[in-house]
Amino acid sequence: MEEIQLSRGQFLRQLGMSSAALMSFYCLGTSMTACTSASDDPTPTTPTTPTTPAGNVDTGITGSTTGTIDFTIDLTHKDFKKLKTEGEFTYVADIIIANAKGTIVALSKICTHQGSTIDFRGGTGDFKCPNHGSEFTSTGKVQKDPAVKALQAYKVESLNSGNSLKITG
Repeated sequence: MEEIQLSRGQFLRQLGMSSAALMSFYCLGTSMTACTSASDDPTPTTPTTPTTPAGNVDTGITGSTTGTIDFTIDLTHKDFKKLKTEGEFTYVADIIIANAKGTIVALSKICTHQGSTIDFRGGTGDFKCPNHGSEFTSTGKVQKDPAVKALQAYKVESLNSGNSLKITG
């Protein structure tokens, strides 16, 4: 098999890099070597897992956010106290939780059209996919296509005098 040697620019163009990206590589100067040396093969690295501090980390969530959904959110926690305000929302795992005109709702955050993450519109109290414009009611029902299947809705229960939310489904 005949070995083909490419210049650095030819190699990068074949990768589809823009001229701006190419210029940044050229500006690296002598720290970059030609792409034709057999010794340039990169050494594989093992991805690292982020470490968490020792002890209990207060996330404001207890329970299961995957598989069988059954978790509780502490609405006094800094990450979730905004949910007490009408028009606010947050994501927890694959769920969007929103204060839709005074009612807390929890739906799948994954658009049923092509899997994009939906957004909450506080002014109208509904949900919209930013990619193709599908719209959903606060119960998850499709109100504008191209999506044809409703979002999964989860049961929301207020606990502890409104200071906690239990999400199940």
